[in-house]
Amino acid sequence: MAQSQTQRSSLVGSYLGQPIYQTIESGSGTYIFDRIAESIDGEFPLQQLGKDELLIRPGLIYRPKR
Repeated sequence: MAQSQTQRSSLVGSYLGQPIYQTIESGSGTYIFDRIAESIDGEFPLQQLGKDELLIRPGLIYRPKR
């Protein structure tokens, strides 16, 4: 997801110096911050993602708004 095409809502915190937004919007829909991804040896195993969830640097998982 290109950052220039993404709209963000209110800031709810930060993680590793990067902002965490309550929601993000793109051409594919609206996503709600859900959780921090588990890092294993500096990598983020994709099996921790649910269907249609997004992994955003530096390890933020967003789920689709229903």
